[in-house]
Amino acid sequence: MTAVTEQAPTFDCRADFADELAALARADERVVAVCNDSVGSSNLVKFREEFPDRLINVGIAEQDMVGVAAGLANAGFIPFASAAAPFLTGRALEQIKADVVYSDRHVVLCGQSPGMAYGELGPTHHSIEDISWMRAVPGLRIVVPADPRQTRDAVRWAAECGRPSYIRIPRFKVPEVTPADAPFREGGAVRLRDGGDVTLIAIGTMVSRALEAAALLAGDGVAARVVNMTFVEPLDVAEVLAAAEETGTIVTAEEGLVSGGLGAAVARVVAEHRPVPVRMLGVPAFAPTGSTAFLLDHFGLNATGIAAAAREALGRA
Repeated sequence: MTAVTEQAPTFDCRADFADELAALARADERVVAVCNDSVGSSNLVKFREEFPDRLINVGIAEQDMVGVAAGLANAGFIPFASAAAPFLTGRALEQIKADVVYSDRHVVLCGQSPGMAYGELGPTHHSIEDISWMRAVPGLRIVVPADPRQTRDAVRWAAECGRPSYIRIPRFKVPEVTPADAPFREGGAVRLRDGGDVTLIAIGTMVSRALEAAALLAGDGVAARVVNMTFVEPLDVAEVLAAAEETGTIVTAEEGLVSGGLGAAVARVVAEHRPVPVRMLGVPAFAPTGSTAFLLDHFGLNATGIAAAAREALGRA
């Protein structure tokens, strides 16, 4: 069983992304980075210093960035295309669809600072739609790491998988939640806490908050299972069905739109195979102005809100 306390140290996973990418580049000269004038925000300053000929900065031109990455992949390189998630996915969606996924190029799309990580910069810089957009592109793997260890694992997996992928790299600081013996495999979820009354399925920044919610629910006599889904595509269908069959109630939590996101993916599996109550927590609309922490609280994306949703789904509100 994994637990998270308020005193646990928290981490900016962009540093782990950059460190792991540099380690891969030292071991494999095919690894290159492509960015959109985002060397600093992608945490690639040290990478550029160590590999000046293997970082291509196309400027503020996301469509070109993805096209260049696809061309590099076609030439035998392993390109990591890194940019702020809203601009990578919103501006370059056609290139992601046609140049990368339809063409089956081994490009790693790295969405930096996703969700509402840009806080006060507002909805133009928030990336609440990215998972919905990326799930609409058939064949694209979507990975949402929950902590530094999973971020490193995701970078290594993406370099080796040989297929197009999209990784959400958290900027909002999160604690370590992944057990030392937890495997990282394509389409595999990680069960962090067991329970028989309700299952909390979360991704990214919401995983540690789901663990905190489970602790709150335990105080009410509710045994909550916590699942870190990790891969939204392909989804761990077996874990979702086990949650439906063994706990009978599911709550999903994500820092993004539930329409087309994790909640929609889980609800589809449940509706088709094992109908049970599902309560989906996410960002329902464009956010007001405020810090990331304020916005997460505003939309109930915290331990209290997740626990309240579970009680509501169980009829104990």
